[in-house]
Amino acid sequence: MADAASRLRSLAEQLLGSPLPLRIRAWDGSQSGPPDAPALVVRNRRALRRLLFKPGELGLARAWVAGDLDVEGDLYAVLEVMAGPVWENGEDGRSLVEALRDREVRAAGRELLKLAGPPIPPAPPREEVRRRRHLHTRHSDRRAISHHYDVGNDFYELVLGPSMVYSCAYWQDGGTLESAQRDKLELVSAKLGLTEGQRLLDVGCGWGSMAIHAAREHGARVVGVTLSQEQAAYARKRVADEGLTDRVEIRVQDYRDVKDGPFDAISSIGMAEHVGAERYLEYASVLYGLLKPGGRLLNHQIARRPQRDEATYEVDGFIDAYVFPDGELAPIGTTVTQLERAGFEVRDVESIREHYARTLRQWVERLEAGWGRAVRLTSPGRARVWRLYMAASALAFERNRIGVNQVLAVRTPDSGDSGLPLRTRTWNT
Repeated sequence: MADAASRLRSLAEQLLGSPLPLRIRAWDGSQSGPPDAPALVVRNRRALRRLLFKPGELGLARAWVAGDLDVEGDLYAVLEVMAGPVWENGEDGRSLVEALRDREVRAAGRELLKLAGPPIPPAPPREEVRRRRHLHTRHSDRRAISHHYDVGNDFYELVLGPSMVYSCAYWQDGGTLESAQRDKLELVSAKLGLTEGQRLLDVGCGWGSMAIHAAREHGARVVGVTLSQEQAAYARKRVADEGLTDRVEIRVQDYRDVKDGPFDAISSIGMAEHVGAERYLEYASVLYGLLKPGGRLLNHQIARRPQRDEATYEVDGFIDAYVFPDGELAPIGTTVTQLERAGFEVRDVESIREHYARTLRQWVERLEAGWGRAVRLTSPGRARVWRLYMAASALAFERNRIGVNQVLAVRTPDSGDSGLPLRTRTWNT
């Protein structure tokens, strides 16, 4: 009988419908494939049982997070190979479901059953969140935010660097991650037209970077709101260390509970992905109501590609179970429509998709360089979640599977005076 690696390679090639440009190394010490290629390491039979009981992305994710499945060499190269049959549902190759209709693949699957050992479903890794219907109540939003952000500020410092900005940077030629994040905060400030004494509401303020930048560099008076206790504590200390407590207030508060408007401007950077499709009009309407006439909103948000039938859209299984519980992405057209329905005049949309791919690769590099410390600060499983999530996301941005956009919208008064210059892109000159 062939060794485990050869048998697994044969099945993988049937699923792909083409030769596999990777090595496979199995638990019995066997290897199969090009000797210099990156290797997919199947550490034990339990990895196979995870795939058999949850075919596709979630089974692979469970095996990866648990350490049953690993990669030797270039993680991006391995993910590129797997993107077609697993993450893209057959757009660049056969989908898993399509492949399983093939008689030869089903025969290989029966062989895999024998290879996997006792047909007992392994328990999911403890890092997995039990999946549920997306309610987006105040309670469920707090729970989801806590799962994602209350991982430990030291861990985020390791990954994000000293800027502590958890959204894509804005890259200039020769810039560093830190300078690119500073340039992004300045770009947001310029689009909002921040000036001395204006009131800014920073929705989903994270660790306080935008709030501090707006107050320190532009003299704004800022209210930052977050649902994460750990973020708020960290942000408040940063504000105090900067000597800005008279200008910046950080609250643990749902944006729906902010009652002390109106504000001159609102920034929402990487927060709207948590809102959900059913609540998005409410989100837009609340922010519209918190702005004074002529006030500006800068909405910085990840977008997905539209589907032929939007009713078939499903939240990514790995992201939902391990990274952003209850997170949902929408096409940019949907976002613009909802903002307009709430009363906003949308004045500018800028896609910065490639900037996020570059940012994510920088974060992965930092995580890998500090891997031992990352594991100590969280857990091996949690660190593996973040490595896979960020690397796969970088590829998704590069391949235009997802994008990210800055939408500038105005609560234009009845007079029609938006307060914007005739050339709206003056912030880029």
